[in-house]
Amino acid sequence: MNLKKEFQLDSKICYLNHAAVGPWPDRTRNRVVHFANENVTHGAQHYPQWLEIEANLREQCRALVNAESVDDIALVKNTSEALSMVAHGLDWQAGDNVVIPMSEFPSNRVVWESLSRYGVEVRQVDTRSSDDPEQALIEHFDDKTRLLSVSSVQYDIGLRLDLAKLGQYCSQNNVLYCIDAIQSLGVLAMDVEAIQADFVMADGHKWLLGPEGLALFYSRPAARQQLKLHEFGWHMLENLYEFDNPDWSIAESARRFECGSPNMLGAQALDASLSLFTEIGMESVTRNIFNNTSYLIDKLDILSGIKVQTPHQTSRHAGIVNFRLTDKDPAVVYESLMKQGVICALRGGGIRFSPHFYTTTDTLDRALAILAEELG
Repeated sequence: MNLKKEFQLDSKICYLNHAAVGPWPDRTRNRVVHFANENVTHGAQHYPQWLEIEANLREQCRALVNAESVDDIALVKNTSEALSMVAHGLDWQAGDNVVIPMSEFPSNRVVWESLSRYGVEVRQVDTRSSDDPEQALIEHFDDKTRLLSVSSVQYDIGLRLDLAKLGQYCSQNNVLYCIDAIQSLGVLAMDVEAIQADFVMADGHKWLLGPEGLALFYSRPAARQQLKLHEFGWHMLENLYEFDNPDWSIAESARRFECGSPNMLGAQALDASLSLFTEIGMESVTRNIFNNTSYLIDKLDILSGIKVQTPHQTSRHAGIVNFRLTDKDPAVVYESLMKQGVICALRGGGIRFSPHFYTTTDTLDRALAILAEELG
């Protein structure tokens, strides 16, 4: 495969921001252009073929998380929407509590804090100061703990959790287990059966290299039956195309979370992007990303004025490398890096680099050289 053809980024930039928004592969651009031209010249004449592509996307999403059935996959707008479906679908009782890590992206914090109206407590746990972050979370469980919600990889410093350990404990203690996987899908293989997840959600626009506005939402059958629905429409009915039938029932599958017409443009784009991962294989993707993150960590460790905040153990990091500046204002250095074409992010009190599998060592070295010059 010609990765230079697939990724045609401007040669003047070092793109290290996949943990925010990933660039599209060439195949995704081509698919979207073809879809746009088809709409212009034929309208919806080929809608049956569009449905086949949407079905293929669902299968690709199923394989991505190793779900038992494609019926366990819903296509929704974004991670936040899926989290809200879980949070406001459960029948909460006053005194129930939810356990989350302290350093979560707002999507996986605000949604649980919004449950205060029902008398639900949110227990935010400091996982950073413990050598065993999973145990730190578990120690905050009690007989009123209803749900654990974690990011598979923390968005700021890139701490990666042992999802299987948490899943086993949740399963043994009848606690629902929800995972925001946006910082790991496209980086690491996931097996929702092995980790015993009840809910997993992730947008396609970061490591999966797709568009904004489309996310996968996995739900275990027994778990999704516990969620009350707040949106209703034609697309979530069991008898999908019986428009004239006055009798209706809610779909047993995860399609129950899709109330209206699908995002066909997004489906075309994400299907094309995911085909790249299928061709390369997640094992190769993960190996290349780990090589890049390890390379960055090793190089940053020897730069004066830098403290790497991302855990050094391979089992604890994924695609994110975050570093703190000991003698400089990170905001000032970040702005200068961006002006010089090092596309990164300001997160967690430091600067976040997030290279992907196709990122070359030359790109990393150029970014490191610009950073070294900024540090003086």
